[in-house]
Amino acid sequence: MRIVALAGGIGGARFLRGLKQAVPGDGEQTEITVIGNTGDDIHLYGLKVCPDLDTVMYTLGGGINEEQGWGRAAETWSVKEEMKAYGVGPEWFGLGDRDFATHIVRTQMIAAGYPLSAVTEALCARWKPGVRLLPMSDDRVETHVLIEDRDAPGGRRAVHFQEYWVRLHAEVDAQAIVPVGAEESKPAPGVIEAIGEADVILLPPSNPVVSIGTVLAVPGIRQAVVEAEAPVVGLSPIIGGAPVRGMADKVLAAVGVETTAAAVAKHYGPGLLDGWLVDTADAAAVPEVEEAGIACRAVPLWMSSVEASAEMARAALALAAEVRG
Repeated sequence: MRIVALAGGIGGARFLRGLKQAVPGDGEQTEITVIGNTGDDIHLYGLKVCPDLDTVMYTLGGGINEEQGWGRAAETWSVKEEMKAYGVGPEWFGLGDRDFATHIVRTQMIAAGYPLSAVTEALCARWKPGVRLLPMSDDRVETHVLIEDRDAPGGRRAVHFQEYWVRLHAEVDAQAIVPVGAEESKPAPGVIEAIGEADVILLPPSNPVVSIGTVLAVPGIRQAVVEAEAPVVGLSPIIGGAPVRGMADKVLAAVGVETTAAAVAKHYGPGLLDGWLVDTADAAAVPEVEEAGIACRAVPLWMSSVEASAEMARAALALAAEVRG
């Protein structure tokens, strides 16, 4: 079985860890390809940082800081402290010493002419995540957020998503989400082929706007998913009217979507989704989603453990088999 997952950061990575456990070798070989969001990428200290790719790589490779859900385990912060002593920022974005090494290697390889997809493959050769990790594009795409700023011309300004999320803590309302460079980008090598050859396509409970939404904004990817013969099943990142993690409600509001499991399903739409899983707390939303033309089931969606994530993955694969007929 060939599974393709479009994934963002922490939520996507933890779901993928459960997916790996849910599909152990049972006589049938399973291949998992992860198409990772690179809209969160940012250049800091002269280095290219890919937060979502690294979170997937570290989580599946056993190097993640489990408590944070991002960054390296057993991290130290000497370089960041020294940069602060020199007065070099930004101070609001945390890069630990071990993490710095990853970004240095990535930046050196890109400067030597290697595309991001080849660099990601090389980094994964160390971590052995057990999946094929592909960036959505080798081209530079950055998600920016338009916010109100009375001191800026026109009373608004755009900030990088990382600044909005990490420095501002999404405390300012987002007026628009702009994937800068997306329209001119193209899918990384292997992305369209993986989608076309998939037996199942999964949308983990990642942010539907700035994670999976950004992946789908790369020309050709949404069309490939829509035209794929494989069933497409997503899992709601919203439980009981609130994001499972983070501040997804802020960016959903920016694109005119209510923070409900049903609204997110309809945001993706029946043209993209064949199936949708909501949490048991949102079981009342099942008829609404099904009326929109999307098969829907209510199952526990709290990723409280690897086994809980595996059960979610099993439910997603079961729904995929059901809608396939």
